[in-house]
Amino acid sequence: MQMDTSATLRQALLTHREQTLTRLYQRTFPLVRRYVQQHGGSASDAKDVFQDAMVVFYEKATAESFALTSSVSTYLVGISRNLWRRELTRRQQLPATSLGAEHEQAVAEDVGPGADERESLPVFDYVAQLGERCKNMLLAFYYFQQPLEQIASSLHYGSIRSATVQKFKCLERLRKSVRAVVAEALAHH
Repeated sequence: MQMDTSATLRQALLTHREQTLTRLYQRTFPLVRRYVQQHGGSASDAKDVFQDAMVVFYEKATAESFALTSSVSTYLVGISRNLWRRELTRRQQLPATSLGAEHEQAVAEDVGPGADERESLPVFDYVAQLGERCKNMLLAFYYFQQPLEQIASSLHYGSIRSATVQKFKCLERLRKSVRAVVAEALAHH
């Protein structure tokens, strides 16, 4: 099963999801684990980062507009590195409101395509299952790229901090549901 072009990769993900995810995992996870461990993380951290990267990758790769400009492994390692750098920043316990616009932009670029594409994305199905409040939170932040101040106000959170905590909880629930699908796919091989 060749995955040299965006179209063949997309087709492989849509028609042979388990096989494709398994191959990507086997080929790329060791590289991600090495990177995370060399940069202060554990094997468990690497697994979390890689699963999150797979979520981002799967969402992007199954979108019609996806264009692969490097190898799949290089692309996945790149996403993983960005996610791990962000996690290290978060662990330094910076208040969420002190994160600059550049950081917020990086999150938005890594996580989501434009709002007009979201209906066709498999990950959107998982977001929809989270319930109205989580769905609105994640769409506002990642797809519409609204600042947390605006989200806190429009979704009636008491503070930016409580909106940040809720966003984190919603993202965790989304990750768990997608991880379950990835884990199920990998368990069969």
